[in-house]
Amino acid sequence: MAAEKITIDPVTRIEGHAKVTIHMNDNGNVDHAYFHVNEFRGFEKFCEGRMVFEMPQITPRICGICPVSHHLAAAKAGDIVMGVKPPRTASLLRELMHMGQIIQSHGMHFFQLSGPDLILGFDEDPATRNVVGLIGADPNLTVRAVELRKYGQDIIFQVGGRRIHPNFAVPGGVNRALGAEKRDHMLAGLDKSIETTQIGIQIMKDWADANIADIEKFAVFDTGYFGLITPENGLELYDGNIRLIDREGEELENFSSQNYLDIIAERVEDWSYLKFPYYKKMGWPDGVYRVGPLGRLNIADKIDTPLAQAEFETYRQINDGKPVNHTLYYHYARLIETLFAQERTRELLDDPDLLGKDILNRKYDFQGEGVGVIEAPRGTLLHHYWAKPNGQLERVNLIVSTGHNNWAMSEAVDSVAKTYVKGPEVQEGMLNRVEAAIRAYDPCLSCSTHAFGQMPIKIDVLNAKGETTQTIKRG
Repeated sequence: MAAEKITIDPVTRIEGHAKVTIHMNDNGNVDHAYFHVNEFRGFEKFCEGRMVFEMPQITPRICGICPVSHHLAAAKAGDIVMGVKPPRTASLLRELMHMGQIIQSHGMHFFQLSGPDLILGFDEDPATRNVVGLIGADPNLTVRAVELRKYGQDIIFQVGGRRIHPNFAVPGGVNRALGAEKRDHMLAGLDKSIETTQIGIQIMKDWADANIADIEKFAVFDTGYFGLITPENGLELYDGNIRLIDREGEELENFSSQNYLDIIAERVEDWSYLKFPYYKKMGWPDGVYRVGPLGRLNIADKIDTPLAQAEFETYRQINDGKPVNHTLYYHYARLIETLFAQERTRELLDDPDLLGKDILNRKYDFQGEGVGVIEAPRGTLLHHYWAKPNGQLERVNLIVSTGHNNWAMSEAVDSVAKTYVKGPEVQEGMLNRVEAAIRAYDPCLSCSTHAFGQMPIKIDVLNAKGETTQTIKRG
């Protein structure tokens, strides 16, 4: 067969817009596959000139899937810029809202976005390989999955007053206290949400047992891993130092987020609007790493809640205590994190300080620069602000969770395409596996596409025969 190019556009069941181009050779095999993030937004630039206290309301508009993550990262950056430490009650309330974000986002991803592939099959007719197909296959499970996401959103609503784009966290704390009635309401729904997550974990484990051959060849590759950690190297989603490990699991760095620019740099490629972060000391591409559920479990030595710790011990057996490099195990890691977030929710709801009235510290000691960090569902989120003495922002840098995983997603696309896409007759299920390689990372592309300065771009002009007649480059 003649060489050809296959385009998947758009990639489905992800947030944002992307396409994949698969370049086939004359033998009907894949020569190379590219993951193109082809949307551009530029939030960094149009936040310049805004006031630092506006950022918790501006940046959630980056994404309707995880607005809470941006809301809290912005508030935490504002805390440091303004030199103010929130009272303990405010920090507990912020973390509780964040647990709601983790529960609703992870729950939706496993059951509604990846579930059609795992439960119905990669080769199922795309007309039914979706949420509607799940309803037909198991209506009770589908209802429970919707209720799981609803529970996470309800936590956000009870704490912050809105399910999407809450107006709650401000530099120095939060703007409303929590009443006992709302706390009790959240406690009442917690057990059922945990049961649903445990059902999901069993589904994932059963699927893994039945499909281990695919797991072992589906985008398995070594990288470093990166994310927040507790002082005892436990799983952490809200606050802490950042830990970076190498491909063997050995610690490379354990550092404050305020120093991230000393540790990581970003690279630009001409075929994507999304930048590629990497570890400076190892350089590109040796210094690439992964974030998100798989990354967080790989850098952790333990989980400080009993149910999640029990599953974590099973997870650690997958690769004999070494980092788990199998892309499809992102789904298992995601469910373990959901279980941790639910158990942490109970701890927060049981803390008497959660109902305190001391929620805002106004004793500012202006610093002018600050980095807010949080573990968004998709990975480590960094908001870096530079401000004038009046609080007006002069510069903004955002390193968003999906951006950290850009190299890994690109590698996964190329690997899966070379493994599964075969000519001369390419089947839809083959291409769906390529999309599934991206979906495993649960990317949020609207969040991650931004630029500082001029965006490099390359345009190829093709004639009717598909031959390149002109190449135009900028940057």
